[in-house]
Amino acid sequence: MSANFTLAPLRRQDARRCARLERELFAGDDPWREQVFLSELEQGHYYLGAYDRHGGLVGYAGLAVAGRVPDVEASVQTIAVDRGWQGRGVGKALLRALLTRADDHHAPAFLEVRTDNEVAIALYQAHGFERLGLRRGYYRPSGADAYTMGRPARDSRATEEGGEGGEGT
Repeated sequence: MSANFTLAPLRRQDARRCARLERELFAGDDPWREQVFLSELEQGHYYLGAYDRHGGLVGYAGLAVAGRVPDVEASVQTIAVDRGWQGRGVGKALLRALLTRADDHHAPAFLEVRTDNEVAIALYQAHGFERLGLRRGYYRPSGADAYTMGRPARDSRATEEGGEGGEGT
């Protein structure tokens, strides 16, 4: 992980900053409000924050795990990185942490991504995700389409060792 940021459990007091980032990054796609983040944390879902050296939140990600082996599944709920921090490995670090958690549960991981978000699609593919389907008009109110993507469960040691993807994302 970069010395410029650290990952830690997302804190309740970060919900307002998360909502602000949502409005900046996903303005046309019904960005989550502060209460949604608080609800996700209260439900016990796995949320991480990426924090700069001064403790400022520069990104966040969340994973929901449901079911039990052999029917357990993990769903990447969200990944977002402040525009000023994009391209510096924050998204990659957050995704790897989520995948390690999914693999700890022996869970395949699933997500939705806008079809025009080439950077995110490349990141997900570099980490073993494949396109499974298309959801037309998935994002509201923009009406943008989404790919559904999935990745089989893996041994969590492979995720921690970084054996799934290249550099540069």
